[in-house]
Amino acid sequence: MLPAVFADDDLAQRFVAGLDEVLAPLHNVLDCLDAYFTPSLAPADFTRWLGSWVGAETEGPTTAGSADDTVGRALPEAALTAPSTGHPQDTEATVALRAAVTAAVRLHRVRGTRRGLSEAVRLAFGVEPEITESGAAAWDARPLGPVPGERRPHLHVTVTLPEPDPAAEHRLERLVAAARPAHMPYTVHVTTPERTSDR
Repeated sequence: MLPAVFADDDLAQRFVAGLDEVLAPLHNVLDCLDAYFTPSLAPADFTRWLGSWVGAETEGPTTAGSADDTVGRALPEAALTAPSTGHPQDTEATVALRAAVTAAVRLHRVRGTRRGLSEAVRLAFGVEPEITESGAAAWDARPLGPVPGERRPHLHVTVTLPEPDPAAEHRLERLVAAARPAHMPYTVHVTTPERTSDR
């Protein structure tokens, strides 16, 4: 609102209208700023940037074929509805990206554990991994009991994908290297489901 002395001045009205067009988008962004930092509401490109802030694995199941691409560079054409995100035009890759960024902080709390590794692989590949490890825990009322687990530490992660591509094993290896306990040697393997013939 202009003071009354300028309210009837045509030049003042046009000048202020020009500033309105320049400043209105900034006010709009500031009014909605909290939505930009909520992965389910933020634009997809901003969500990808948020993922870099929190160290999220931003390569979703639909981009498993490309080790260096992030979600969004190879988005599928068919859009899927994502009622929980508020973005009905979101693709499967964008929905996976939003889920990864949302879960990133929780995953940092359990990083280095079997549960954290399993959840990170599930978010990145869309399937539950099979994890075998050497560690164990036991309780005994008598001291000096046998030490549980195996003497040599090891971790093996297997993921079964319907149609694995050549880069899937490399992606899995990078993911396990980042989410495993720091001292643990590891191996990874990507397999396909066994096919049975109908006779």
